[in-house]
Parts: sequence; structure tokens; C-alpha cells
Amino acid sequence: MDTKHLARSHEIGAKIGLIHQKRIKTALAQFSQRAGAAVNGAVGDKVPDAAIQEQPAAWMAGLHPWSYQRYAVDAVQRSILFWDTLRQRGDNFLERAAKGSAPVLHFDYETILDGRGFARPVNYALLRIVPPAGVTTDPAKRPYLIIDPRAGHGPGIGGFKDDSQAGVAMRAGHPVYFVSFFRDPEPGQTMLDVCSAEGQFVKHVRALHPASEKPAIIGNCQGGWAAMMLAASSPDDTGPLLINGAPMSYVSGAWNEGEGDNPMRYAGGMLGGTWLSSFVADLGNGIFDGAHLVQNFENLNPANSLWDKYYKVYQDADTEPARYLDFERWWGTYYLLNREEIEFITRNLFVGNKLWSGDVKGNTGQAFDLRAIEMPIILFASLGDNITPPEQAFNWVADIYGSTEEIKARGQVIVGLLHQNIGHLGIFVSGKVAKKEYTQLVSVLNEVEILPPGLYGMQINEIKDGNAEGKPRYEVTFHERRLEDVSTQFNRFNRVDEQPFEAVAALSDFNQRGYELFVQPLVKAMSNDLSARMLRVFHPLRVQNWALSSRNPWMAWLEPAAQAVREQRQPLDGHDPWRRLESAGAELLSASLDLYRGLRDAATEAGFFSIYANMYSLYLADRKPAQAESETPDARALPFVQEALDSIAEGGYAEAFARLASLRAQQGELLPLSRLVKRKELAQAYADYLPDVPLDQWRRLRGEQEIITRYAPEKAIATLPHLLRDPGDRERLLHLVDKLMADEHVQETPPTSAQLAMVERLHALLSSEPGRRPGFPPVPDAPASARLH
Repeated sequence: MDTKHLARSHEIGAKIGLIHQKRIKTALAQFSQRAGAAVNGAVGDKVPDAAIQEQPAAWMAGLHPWSYQRYAVDAVQRSILFWDTLRQRGDNFLERAAKGSAPVLHFDYETILDGRGFARPVNYALLRIVPPAGVTTDPAKRPYLIIDPRAGHGPGIGGFKDDSQAGVAMRAGHPVYFVSFFRDPEPGQTMLDVCSAEGQFVKHVRALHPASEKPAIIGNCQGGWAAMMLAASSPDDTGPLLINGAPMSYVSGAWNEGEGDNPMRYAGGMLGGTWLSSFVADLGNGIFDGAHLVQNFENLNPANSLWDKYYKVYQDADTEPARYLDFERWWGTYYLLNREEIEFITRNLFVGNKLWSGDVKGNTGQAFDLRAIEMPIILFASLGDNITPPEQAFNWVADIYGSTEEIKARGQVIVGLLHQNIGHLGIFVSGKVAKKEYTQLVSVLNEVEILPPGLYGMQINEIKDGNAEGKPRYEVTFHERRLEDVSTQFNRFNRVDEQPFEAVAALSDFNQRGYELFVQPLVKAMSNDLSARMLRVFHPLRVQNWALSSRNPWMAWLEPAAQAVREQRQPLDGHDPWRRLESAGAELLSASLDLYRGLRDAATEAGFFSIYANMYSLYLADRKPAQAESETPDARALPFVQEALDSIAEGGYAEAFARLASLRAQQGELLPLSRLVKRKELAQAYADYLPDVPLDQWRRLRGEQEIITRYAPEKAIATLPHLLRDPGDRERLLHLVDKLMADEHVQETPPTSAQLAMVERLHALLSSEPGRRPGFPPVPDAPASARLH
């Protein structure tokens, strides 16, 4: 190690130490704040409800033996109800396991296609969701296809309750289909086989609705990148995409000096790479137990996993068990994957991030290229998500598109929606999110195809107008953003914190080869179906279910005892001094577990960067070509801009119309969803004046013309006559402009003075003697070149 490397290592260590100290201070401050709030809540100081505020002395006076007797009765009764709830959980677990763990859908459904009968069998099926009573769907409306995550849990989270993705789509009249899967994988099935099967599903949905638009695809978490794989491999069959909480760029994360970071992205490095997944799958005789993935989720939040969710049941033993048992139907059911499937996920997504770099090919031999997706993409993420933070949901856009201009030139529409605080599971199961975000997203999916190409931020604002029905009303707006600005906003360190993950990938490949060469043969020789089954049965998450079920003779007394308690229940008010003291103790224990999590995650982060940042610095940094200081490049020099400007005088009526639409657009303005609806209505009213091109081709034309009008606005107007050499086309376009300027719907958004001046200039430029083709001056610097489309 030379002096340069020593200095670099010292600098890395100093930065890591500083960040680690701040993480610890943050964790301690949060613990102190929660502990103080718990104590204040117990004694009645600073309690939000003014009706129960009292002095500490008065509170202490309430802690007498007679009041404790009433509290003891209540506490014992709640304890019996609590343990009976866990018994019911265990019984439900065994019942579902015996039936093969059906989807936890709130709605009735029927199986349309079963992938187990395909030429390459997979444990997937296509379900049609049956609308509930009082809800009617229209077969001519765009169908929805929901893909749930296969990440240890079972399917159904997208239709888990009435207020869910499936529920709001059906209430809007859309037919809804669901990509489900069975607990046990088919022998030899791979993720590429699953992708091919999903392609068959979407083709079948299109065949069932020939008069409707292409199906909208909703992908949740792991189902999100599965939906992206589907759309990239079958771009002609898929409609707009809604990707919710999907880790598309798994190594991304906000490594900042404030709050904690996303801890899951460090797991691959701290475990030495992908070999452990292969090892666990080999112990399972070629089957990976999804309970291990669920255990990882549980470990992220020990306060909730070990205490909070159970105390909530105990605290509200009369009302909470029903909600808890309903959620455990999904959370407490564990599905399996083949070794090939888990290795595909860990090697191509979690470590190395190879899936979108063109290194992974489908069954057809063609690499997955997200730029092949022709339909709009909506990305939904949350700042409160510590499993898939916004950086992981959005950074892939910057990875595959070089610039905003490339997005436009390819005719792509990408919309980002950012929630401020909801957690990862809340993105999929929260009723509030369904009523607000998903209800509006259903409307957006109907109109998003007519958005001009580009990158947009979506906002949902509540309208305070005294709605007579008492229901909130919302306004959806879109604001166009620059890719370069969004990438800078999300990645304050210019993604230098992702460099150590290159060292993780290198070490992972080394360990994987070592495991396959020296250890895997021995593990495979020792494993069999019986040993694999015993490992699954005795996994801690399964044990906690079946050990506390009615099969345990020590639990036999609980059911009649709980029934007797319900008949003679003597509940205490939550404001009782003893109950408040209990709640304070519970909050202190929860805060202590959160403090442990904060210290653990801080140590994990510091350990990760201590190992892999130095490894990258020593062995990989000098091998990469030196990058010049990032100077903002001249956008005109970008290839897509050059190609668009080179073709400024080429085209016909379609190009001229797209250029006119780009010239009229106001840069930076908020675009309400209601205006998109009006545009769609106007397009239908003036269909005879519009160019007859498919929407995907129209978006590419519009994107190319937006580049032209942005970087050469004067020449864009001056060369319009070159695009409209036919006098009939000129008359058609000017007639459309005049009719639009007189349309009362258009005038609801008054044109600006610049737009009015542009209309006058357009008339002066294009109005001529009908039968005469004027001579056009040559257009400088416009060599002939093929257009992008």
C-alpha cells in the first residue's frame, strides 16, 4: 500500500467515523424524545386530549389498590384474549398450509389460465377478479393486470381489501385480472420462464378485450421489476405501467448525514455476496424457503416484529384481533422458490444490478432493454420506505437514459409520484393510500398516454371546497422536470456511495465460484426431501405459528376461557392511570428496541463502508478510466439533439402538427389532469385535422419536435413551410388553428401574448395563393438524415 492509498484510506475512515457518530447521536436523540413523551403521557403532562390532563399528584392518587384490582382483572382478561388470538393465528396458518395457501384476495375470482400446464410449466396463474355486488365493470374499458410480489409471501396484497388497487379499479368500471402464484414452484422453472408466462397472460387479456385499450400493468415491489421485464420483452402488448415501491436500482440509497439509511442494501456485502442464497437453497434440496426473506423484513424493524404488533393486540384486545388475524393471513404465509429463481434475483438485481445493463437475456436471446418500453411509466415511491427508498425506485431512469432529450426523442413518458411518509407495506395495503393515491392513479392511467414525452412529477392536492357529500376532492397536476435536476436532487453525493458496491459484486463472484467448487457438492450430497422439509417446518417463523395452535394440548383451555372472558368482559378505559402507566412502559420498551435498531444499522453501515470502500479504493478505483471534472455538457452536442436538429426541415403534416403543439406549450407550467381530459375530448372533436399516427409514434414525433423548438425555436418556425409544401396541408393546419382559437373550451385557458404572436406569425408564414408553391429559402446547417422514428 503506497502513500496515496494510505491517505485515501485515512480520508475514508474519517468520513465513516463522522457519519457513524452522527448516526449514534440521532438514535440517542430519538430515544430520549420518545422516552420523555412516554413519561409525560403517563403522568398527564402535555397529553393532547385536554379532557384528561391532570397534575402528577392527581395521577398518583389514582394508583391505589382498589383501582389496581380493576386493572388486574382487565389485564388478565386481555391476556387471555391475546393468547387466544395467537392460537387462532396458528390454526389459520395450519388450515391455509393444508389447502395449499390460496391467494388472500378480498374478492371472488376465477382462474383463466394455469401456467402449470404451459409448455414450460410455472407455478403462476391468471385470475379474473369477480366484481362485488353493486359494482359493474365495462369490458370495453382498459383492463388492469396486477402483478404481486413473490418475495416470500403469497399473492393477493393488491386486492387485500375493498379499498385496494383492485377495488378502486373495479369501482371505476375497469375489468381487473390478477397474476397469482402457487406455493410450490414447478421443477426447473426459472424467472425467464415466469416472464414468458406473464407475456402469455397479457396476450390472453388482450384477446378477451379486443375493443379496449392495451391492459394497464400494476407491479408491486418485486412484481414491479417483473412488470418491467414483461413490458420490455412484450412492448406491443402492454399498456401504461404503474410501478409501486419496486427496487429497480438496488444499490442506490441516500447516504447522508441526517437520518438513517436504507439498511437492506448493505446485506449482500455483509453476508459476502450471493453464495448464502445458493447455500440455503441447496440445504432445501434445490428449493429456497421464502420464510428467510420474510425474516429479513422482520429484522428490519425489531420493535414492531418483537413487541409493537403484539402489544397492539393486547392493548386493544376487544377490537384489534380481527385486523391482526386478517393481515397475518398474508404476512404469515410463506412461499417457495427454485434455486435458479433466487440466484437470478440475487445475482442480477441485488448484487451487480445487471438486469438493466443489457447483461441479462430473455428466453428469446434478446437482452432486456427498458428503452424498448413504448408506453408511459408511473413510478410510485415513498420517503418513509426503508426497504425501497425513492433512490432505488427512480435512479434506473438516469442509468438507462443519458439525458432528458433522450427520453423525449424516444417518445417516452415517465411520471414520478412521491409519498412523504408511508412505509413500504403501506404503499400496497393502506386504505388511505388506496382512497387517495390509487383512486387518482386510475384516472391518470386513462389519460397518461396523451402527455407529451418527458419526465414529470405528479402531485395530488386536496381541494377545500366544502363538498356537500363530505368526501375529499383532489386535483392532480403534472410538472415537467429535467432528468439531470431530479438525479441531482435524489443523489446529493453524485452516487459516489455506490462505488463500493462494485467491490461487493467482485467479492460476491469470487465467493460464489468458491462455494460452487468446494462446498456445493457436499451440501447437495447431504440434502434430500426429508431434510429440506424438516428445515422448513422448524423455521422459527413457522414454529411460532404451529406451536401456538390448537394442536398444542397446552392451548386447549384457551378457546373456552376466551369465550367466557368475552361474555363477562370488564374493560378499563384507556385513560385509567394504571393503563397509562402500562402504555408508558410499552412505549419505553419499543423506544429501546428502536434505539438498538439505530445503533445496529449505524454499525452495519460503518462496517460496510470500512470494508468495501477501502477495497474499492485499493483494487478497483485505479483500474477505472479517470473521469474529468463533471462539466455541464452542451446539450446541443448530444446525439439525440443533433439528429433532431439535422432533420429540422424534413417531414410532413404530422411533423408540422407536432411542432406546432410544441411551440404552443408553455415550459414549466403545471399541467392539471383535467386539461389532459379536455385535450382528449378536443382530439376526438377535431379528429379530421389530426395526423393519423399511433400514439407511440406520435409521442416520438412530439419529443423530436420539442427538442427542435427548444434549441432552435426561430428556425423551427421558419422551416414550417418546408414541412407543409402541399397547400392543402397548409390550409388544413391553419383552419385547425383558427377553429381552436375560437373554441370556448380552449379559451378557458387563455393563450399568452407570445402564443397569440406565434399564431399571427404562422398565418403570415403559411398563408399564400392556394395553387402556388412559393420558393423556400435554403435551410442552413440542415443536412438530410434519417429521423429517429
